[in-house]
Amino acid sequence: MPLYLASLNSGSNGNCYYIGNGTEAVLIDAGISCRNTERRMIRLGLPIRDVKAIFITHEHTDHTSGAAVLSRKYGIPVYITEKTYRNSRMNLDPGAWQPFVAGKPVQIGSLRIHPFPKWHDASEPHSFTVSTNELTAGVFTDLGTVCENVTQHLGQCHAAFLEANYDEQMLENGRYPAYLKRRISGMEGHLSNDQALELFTKHRPPWMQLLVLSHLSAENNNPDLVHELFSKHANGVKIMVASRHAETGVFCIED
Repeated sequence: MPLYLASLNSGSNGNCYYIGNGTEAVLIDAGISCRNTERRMIRLGLPIRDVKAIFITHEHTDHTSGAAVLSRKYGIPVYITEKTYRNSRMNLDPGAWQPFVAGKPVQIGSLRIHPFPKWHDASEPHSFTVSTNELTAGVFTDLGTVCENVTQHLGQCHAAFLEANYDEQMLENGRYPAYLKRRISGMEGHLSNDQALELFTKHRPPWMQLLVLSHLSAENNNPDLVHELFSKHANGVKIMVASRHAETGVFCIED
């Protein structure tokens, strides 16, 4: 059974990633409005009723702002750690909140979701891989540093959404104040293009088919620049760039 993937939005203005198998799906984060989520899924031909769960990486509003309304309207459970929920602005209906534990997979129909901790400036940040049969896709964004958890899980993936947030020279020479530059480039901030490229080239598995570069900064990166950079090292992997203004197409990964 193939895996289908799409970015519904990716960036500091909202993040939402779809992974499914054609009959059931999950959203990793829901940081755009319910209306925008619905419209973008309709344009992609993805039935929202197939979404059986929402998994939240951390409490920042660009990852959570649409989750409560989506959950309430469609009866979708939201998987989120207790600490993340306490520090979020979400107000989920009773019974909608489902806690998860790092390292303990969650089974959603035939989809198996593996949560693992990462470095980011949030209370209890996690990333996820989603598997069905022999196929695995992962969402690797909001990473301050590349840790063993990240390399281990990326090494299992047939497809991945990978953060390439900023170009180091653009950030250094840009208009951001010094404290924000330090926050972005620090161990609990975001991955630069070069850091993401090193992760990709050193730890991608030989069976990887697709890499979607994600969470690009509007101020400190350029989609054409990062696509060209990674394409030089693709070695057969399809390279795409997720937009902060629109959905991608639907990508199909097959064994």
